[in-house]
Amino acid sequence: MQDKEKVKSRDTFSSRVGFTLACIGSAVGMANIWLFPYRVGQYGGGAFLIPYCIFIVFLGFTGVAGEMAFGRAMGTGPLGAFKKVAEKRGSKWGELVGIIPVLGSLGIAIGYSVVVGWIIRFFIGSVTGSAINSNSVEYFSEISKNFGSIPYHILGVLIVFFMMTMGISKGIERVNKVLMPAFFFLFIILAIRVFSLENASYGYKYFFNPNWEYLKNPDTWVYALGQAFFSLSVAGSGTIVYGSYLKKDEDVLKCAKNVAIFDTLAALLAGLVIMPAVFSFGFDPASGPALMFITMPSVFTLMPMGQIFSVLFFVAVLFAAITSLMNLFETPVEALQEKFGLSRFLSAFIVSAITIGVGIFVESGDSVGSWMDAVSIYIIPLGALIAGIMFYWLCEKGFAREQVQLGRKKKIGKWFEPATKYMFVGITLVVYILNILFKGIG
Repeated sequence: MQDKEKVKSRDTFSSRVGFTLACIGSAVGMANIWLFPYRVGQYGGGAFLIPYCIFIVFLGFTGVAGEMAFGRAMGTGPLGAFKKVAEKRGSKWGELVGIIPVLGSLGIAIGYSVVVGWIIRFFIGSVTGSAINSNSVEYFSEISKNFGSIPYHILGVLIVFFMMTMGISKGIERVNKVLMPAFFFLFIILAIRVFSLENASYGYKYFFNPNWEYLKNPDTWVYALGQAFFSLSVAGSGTIVYGSYLKKDEDVLKCAKNVAIFDTLAALLAGLVIMPAVFSFGFDPASGPALMFITMPSVFTLMPMGQIFSVLFFVAVLFAAITSLMNLFETPVEALQEKFGLSRFLSAFIVSAITIGVGIFVESGDSVGSWMDAVSIYIIPLGALIAGIMFYWLCEKGFAREQVQLGRKKKIGKWFEPATKYMFVGITLVVYILNILFKGIG
C-alpha cells in the first residue's frame, strides 16, 4: 500500500513530447559532437553508417524501450526497481545490485560536470573574444590544467541543481522543451554556414564517402555497436528513472523510436558542422576530444565572422551538455528520495555537493579522462546488462511484453522475446566484454 501511494505521489512528464525530448536530451551529448564524426570517417565513411543504423534501430526497440517500460512498471529508478524484482524472487539482493547503475550515473556526472565547466568557459571566451584570439592549445591547456576551471565547474553544477529542484514537469521537461529544439536550430545554422566554406567538400567526402571494404573489418562493427550503445544512453539508470515518471497510456516503442531518430540526426548534424569545417582549414579530423576544444576554436579564428559562430557553437554544445547532466543527476537524486524519503531539494543538494567535491579533485591533468573511462568501461555497461537481465529474465513470464505493450494500440509481434530476452541481453554482455578488452568502444 505504501509503494502504491509513493507511485501516485510521484511527479510525471505532462506529455509524450516532453518525455521524448528529455530522453533525447539525455542521449545527445559530447560523444555525438566530437566522437561520432571521427568514427564515421575512421571506419569507412558512409559504410560505417550501415552497421551503426542497424544497431541504433535494434537497441532503440529493445534497450531504450525496455528501460522505459521497466521504470514505468516499477514506478521507481534502478535502486527500487531492482529491489522489487529480487523480492518477487524471494531475495533481498536487488537493492545492493541497484547501487551499480546509480553509482555509474553519479560517476559519469562527476566527470561530465568538469567538461560542462570547460564548455561554459569557452562560451564566455567566445563572447569576449579571448577563446578565438588566443592560441587554442594554450587556451585549453590553461583551462584544463590542475584545478583550472573550478568556478565554471561549480557554476555548471549550480545551473543544473537549480533546474533539478523544479521537478520533472516544471523542471526537466520544460528545460528540454527549450534546449533541445534550440540545439538543433543552432547546429542547422552552423551547418549552413560551414557549407559555404572553401574546401568543405573534402569534409563531406570524409564523412559520407563509403569505403565498403571496412564492412569486412570486425572493428567497424565493434565500434558501430559501441557508438550506438553509449549514444542512446543504455545504462540501466537514467532512462529507467525517466520511464518511472511516464504515464501508463504512452507508447514506449514510439518514444524509443523518436529518441533513436533524433539522437542519430544530432550526430549526423554534428558531423555536417565539424568535418567540413576541419577539412576546410586543414586540421586533423582524428584529434578526439581536442576536436571540440582545440580544433574548432582554431577554425573559428580563421573563419569570417568566426566569433559569432563560435558563440553559437558553444551555446549549442552547452545545451546538449546540460540536458545530459540533468539526466545523469536524476538517477542518484531519485535514489535518495526513494530510499531515504528526502525532499527533492535536499537530494539534489547532496548530489550536487558530491559532484563538486569529488569533481574538484578529478579536475587535474588527465584525471577527467581517466575517471570517465573507468566509469564508462566498468560500470555503465554492467548496469545496462543487469537491468536487461532483471526486466527480460527475472520478471515473470510475459511481464516485459505486457509492459511494453501498455499504451500501444498495435500488438507487438513475435520478434519481441527473441530480440529482447536473448539478442539484447547477449549483445549487452558482448558490449561489456569488448569494452573491457578494447578499453572503451563508445
